[in-house]
Amino acid sequence: MSVPAPATIAPADAGWRRLLDRAAAPYRGAGRFAWHFARGKLGMDPVFRHLLGHGLIGPRARVVDIGCGQGLLASLLRACGELAREGGWPAEWPAAPAGARVTGIELMSRDVARARAALGGQAPDAVFIEGDMREVPLPACDVVVILDVLHYVPIDAQDRLLARVHSALVPGGRLLLRVGDASQRQGFAVSQWVDRVVTRIRGHQVPPTWGRPLEAWIAALQALGFAVEPRPMSQGTPFANVLLVAERSRR
Repeated sequence: MSVPAPATIAPADAGWRRLLDRAAAPYRGAGRFAWHFARGKLGMDPVFRHLLGHGLIGPRARVVDIGCGQGLLASLLRACGELAREGGWPAEWPAAPAGARVTGIELMSRDVARARAALGGQAPDAVFIEGDMREVPLPACDVVVILDVLHYVPIDAQDRLLARVHSALVPGGRLLLRVGDASQRQGFAVSQWVDRVVTRIRGHQVPPTWGRPLEAWIAALQALGFAVEPRPMSQGTPFANVLLVAERSRR
């Protein structure tokens, strides 16, 4: 009986696996939970590969990661720079976000401690600030990333933060905002349940949440002057997540 040939790994897939290994590696020194969480989140959540494969964060970008958790995005971007310098960046992807600098903002002290333990508290490419996203000043930046955290504050606070984000972004800057579409009731309910479970596993109390239908999210961003492109971001999951790619006018 013949033995089937092994499946061919496309260059992008091989590059992504190397990135996962490198981005998760620093968390070995931050504790077993930190490493396992990094491997699981980066490997299973489609948004991280989408950001890189579509060039949504450019080289030398100044990035503000609101609700950064234990700094996974900062670690991933650092790994991108390393892979690019070694000549291992997938040729079919846009330019690597080499030289990106991340300011991470996170309310939960345990997550900030894990981020600093893994990546350094004041490294040239990653600074982590413990504080409430509604109050921490936002530096001028090229990209703001908010993944699955804005629903933790009431609607009026969401709008005020989004207005501050618009002001902090340079002309032509980009907001990458992932939200749950409350109009998709089943998927939204599943995502909220999983969100509560993960929050408890990470050692935090579960706060109330405030969701919106996708149309309401888009309208709020457009009212601020953003041009908005929604992209489904639940591939391989039962959730109702959407990535909103919102760009500030260059004028």
